[in-house]
Amino acid sequence: MTSVKTSTDQDPQRQPERRKRSGWLSRRSPLRRFARRVIFAGLALIAVFCGGFLWFANEVTSLKAPDSARADAIVVLTGGYQRIDQAVGLLRDGAGRRLLISGAHPSATPSQIRKTTQVSADLFACCVDIGYDAIDTIGNANEIIRWIHDHAYRSVLVVTNNYHMPRSLHELRQRDAQTTFIPYPVINADLARKAWFTDPDALRIMLGEYGKMAAAMMRDWAGMSQGSGLRTDADNTPSKGQ
Repeated sequence: MTSVKTSTDQDPQRQPERRKRSGWLSRRSPLRRFARRVIFAGLALIAVFCGGFLWFANEVTSLKAPDSARADAIVVLTGGYQRIDQAVGLLRDGAGRRLLISGAHPSATPSQIRKTTQVSADLFACCVDIGYDAIDTIGNANEIIRWIHDHAYRSVLVVTNNYHMPRSLHELRQRDAQTTFIPYPVINADLARKAWFTDPDALRIMLGEYGKMAAAMMRDWAGMSQGSGLRTDADNTPSKGQ
């Protein structure tokens, strides 16, 4: 009887090649192990991000303005006249001796700001300072800390939107661990609703602010350098051609 040779018998060099290919695709192959590690790391990062966002959302939505708030002074981070109105109301009620409006636009004059807030000229002249240097939240923190140290204040009411409060407090406390910063949040109407996460605009605001908060915490954890966020420093930075 004549035996029939298979293709493997006819070309014995193909057999090791097939074993090699099957080895790379086996469950214990380096490629498969690497792929599993990448997938697990990705899932872990997603879990951390989602868990952190839930914590952040709970912190923001549970913030409430304290009753009968009192401090040495008041600071407000610009970003809408609703914040400034709230801060001026606190000053008028005697919640603090002096108010700093941080991060005002250079084109906004003191008289314009006073008229917008409808504060009396006497109160504005004696007890309101306007900071024009800050261009972002880091700049707000540096401008505020400088003002606090100039006046030797020990406790300060911080007025800003509730979704902006965690990052503002983080930047302030990173630069000054001695001063007591008391949050006085301006409640965003969209975030006051229980089902805010169904509103695309509210969800976008929260995700964006959470991303900035996470980036700030990672930056400080890694010890990365950062700019001052102040106009004066930016103006003094030499250009590439100099």
